[in-house]
Amino acid sequence: MSIVVTGATGNLGRLVIEELLLRRPATEVAAVVRDAARAADLGARGVELRVADYNAPQTLRGAFRPGDVVLLISGSEIGRRVPQHTAVIDAARAAGVARLVYTSMLGCADADFTLMREHHATEQAVIASGLTFTLLRNAFYTEGYTAQIAQQTEHGVVGAAGEGRIGSATRADLAAAAVAAVTQDGHENATYELAGDSAWTFADYAAELSRQTGRTITYTDLSGDAYAQVLTGAGLPAEMVRLLVDVDVTFVARGLAEGGSGDLSRLIGRPSTPLASVMADALA
Repeated sequence: MSIVVTGATGNLGRLVIEELLLRRPATEVAAVVRDAARAADLGARGVELRVADYNAPQTLRGAFRPGDVVLLISGSEIGRRVPQHTAVIDAARAAGVARLVYTSMLGCADADFTLMREHHATEQAVIASGLTFTLLRNAFYTEGYTAQIAQQTEHGVVGAAGEGRIGSATRADLAAAAVAAVTQDGHENATYELAGDSAWTFADYAAELSRQTGRTITYTDLSGDAYAQVLTGAGLPAEMVRLLVDVDVTFVARGLAEGGSGDLSRLIGRPSTPLASVMADALA
């Protein structure tokens, strides 16, 4: 039996593997990757590499073994993820894995927009498979916001989220939660809403960035249409513009991105990493 991580060379997958190797021998860890060369360093450390592609269901037949615990890290190809995830679920069920853990999205039960529909459909496929499962509904990555600091300090923070609060979390914290879920007992058929301990508004974000940079940075709240015009003017493709506006207007502004369950800090056994710390690291 192995703990199997799909998407193991992605940002989250890499962190999960590193955390796993602190808790388990490398011989008990397997990485599902599309390109073995990109994971050669993991193979050199004793991690078993299983080459498979979400887009090629036939390659997934040998990716899992009876008794494995599988962490299905959601794919990044928006619009293609339901068939990709379903292929993994079908292969895991055919192999007789012990449990399937899926990285879904915070608020999946209540939100309705393009990104969330794919997670909702995948959750339903996981449950319908009959496999023992764990659903990890991950918050937005804090690093996704702080990666834009150069633009934010130049042009300010812009969005259409109103006073909606965001319970973001770091990739490292969410990776630690995933490792806890796959290595510990007691998470069978459980669903966790994984958000940071302290949610923030975009006005809070701008205020903290102002404090840390010594500059006056404000948040400009726009209508959905006006925000779409700003994003289009910045050169983003139409599909991405629609997605980002949807996230702010139909998700964050409605209070669905806040979290508050405390599941993340309970799973990792410590407080989550606050926005201020992530921002300071990004500025450094």
